Amino acid sequence: MLRHQQREHAFGVSPDAQSSLEAIGAHIERHVDPVSLVFDEFVSDIVHVDIHLVPPAPHRPFNTLVTSGMSDLPMAAPPDASSCSHAELVALLPPDWPLTQEALTDEDNYWPLRQLKMLARLPHEQDTWLWVDHTVRNGDPPAPFAPSTELCCAMLEPPISLPPEFMTLTTPEGKQIVFLAFIPLYLEENDHALKAGPDALLDLLERAGVRDIIDPARANVCKRSPRRWGRRK
Repeated sequence: MLRHQQREHAFGVSPDAQSSLEAIGAHIERHVDPVSLVFDEFVSDIVHVDIHLVPPAPHRPFNTLVTSGMSDLPMAAPPDASSCSHAELVALLPPDWPLTQEALTDEDNYWPLRQLKMLARLPHEQDTWLWVDHTVRNGDPPAPFAPSTELCCAMLEPPISLPPEFMTLTTPEGKQIVFLAFIPLYLEENDHALKAGPDALLDLLERAGVRDIIDPARANVCKRSPRRWGRRK
């Protein structure tokens, strides 16, 4: 689990900002579909994080959001995973999720984008590493991502609803970028992953039909519902 620490870096943008923007955009269009819009960041800190939007299609009934900028700097991967130092993030949203400029002024609509930006910066702010099965709490103690949901933690996993060819990009410069899906969790689910291991939580999510498409009102797979009829004698 990664916790937020007080940052040690001064505000500033990497000199390599957006070095992979064109390569990532081309990769998305090659393996997913054309990008309809890029949410450009006006004020950036450490890395410049843009978000590419691919709208729903009959064969892909969800919105696809993909960051570019997180991979402009290497993460502080451990020595035994030194090749796993560059990543970008994905959030998959239902087809009716409001994504107009006006709609995104409402935190109930904007929070997945906010989390993508926060998570993209976190490894560079904290001199740490984000990879498959890692979890991050939204503060300590964790707070819900928005008023409309109790989801409050993030887990990173391969975006299984996208083509396997999309998972990894090797840029012309030889940089290998892995794409990780943002999976929102409830606190109890996050705690279960820490105690029993990520595979145990993924098994519960799979059995409950939870995939990588975000549903802010989905059931908590680690919280028992109260018994309706009381205790049996």
